[in-house]
Amino acid sequence: MKRRRQLNRHLRKNSEDSKFDDILLKAIDSALSSLGENVRNMLYIQLSQKFLIPKHDIPNRIEDFSEILEKIFGVGARKLEILIMAKLHEKIKGSYEWHGPYWLIPSLTFSQYVELLRLTFENNGKIAEIEVIADAGTQKQEQQM
Repeated sequence: MKRRRQLNRHLRKNSEDSKFDDILLKAIDSALSSLGENVRNMLYIQLSQKFLIPKHDIPNRIEDFSEILEKIFGVGARKLEILIMAKLHEKIKGSYEWHGPYWLIPSLTFSQYVELLRLTFENNGKIAEIEVIADAGTQKQEQQM
């Protein structure tokens, strides 16, 4: 009985991951479509052939995906990532209110944001307490303020 519950919990977890991955891929697809269908298709071909990341693996390799976008689009990759984040946020339909320190927001990377939304999605839209570890430089900066 206990094994069956553990198996069911594991299957639900994988199912939630799969749902989030599908939503993430749709958000990425939607954002890339804003560049035009030809550019979107060419990007997927480049990801698969040159960088060995097929479309379905993007959610599992989000940091690699972000680095590749930067290689291809340079500084423009950030605007594309912001568009992906907006589309993802829209698809998750979550409501979030920031209660953390103001200085943390700029240091949240694209991949960290995606993982935060993944955790939120898995917890039915509720963000559990998240521990943030600041580096020594940031701590010094706070002490001086």
